[in-house]
Amino acid sequence: MLQTLYDYFWWERLWLPVNLTWADLEDKDGRVYAKASDLYITLPLALLFLVIRYFFELYVATPLAALLNVKEKTRLRAPPNATLEHFYQTSGKQPKQVEVDLLSRQSGLSGRQVERWFRRRRNQDRPSLLKKFREASWRFTYYLIAFVAGMAVTVDKPWFYDLRKVWEGYPIQSIIPSQYWYYMIELSFYWSLLFSIASDVKRKDFKEQIIHHVATIILL
Repeated sequence: MLQTLYDYFWWERLWLPVNLTWADLEDKDGRVYAKASDLYITLPLALLFLVIRYFFELYVATPLAALLNVKEKTRLRAPPNATLEHFYQTSGKQPKQVEVDLLSRQSGLSGRQVERWFRRRRNQDRPSLLKKFREASWRFTYYLIAFVAGMAVTVDKPWFYDLRKVWEGYPIQSIIPSQYWYYMIELSFYWSLLFSIASDVKRKDFKEQIIHHVATIILL
């Protein structure tokens, strides 16, 4: 069954132009071609990116934040309250007036105290300024390095100046090591973004971010 799924996934008509098979892309005459198995390396590389990111945020971004005087605002924490916490977790973070009145009776607090509790509780869940700074620093550093590296590995290639040369020999084109690793690293980075999206700062375009990462991975 696994072999059948494997064959369906790597169906030649899905991945390759007409009249081309995987057999046509086997290494020969000193030429090396792209292989589906090359994609497997991106998963351990993605995990490596997560490790590098952890140490970057800890030993680079955090001291940089202190150097730039990026400080956290003092946030008042909501006092423990089982009734309000249960509603917050199961029903909503912004109760309506009718719900506020009901919670007021159940918890023994005034309506204003209930509203204040929910306001403080929402503030607790907001990502800290330091977390935002560290995440932005990581992405800025990676994209800057990726841009410089991308320019470095293409500026000496003929298609940098004449895009028609990109298609010379297509679809049977051998791999250039610099381009190969650039694509593998890019793909690994976006895998790492997809893996960490649940723990990253959750923005209003959260769903759009997931779609963007998945689309980018498919294109790469």
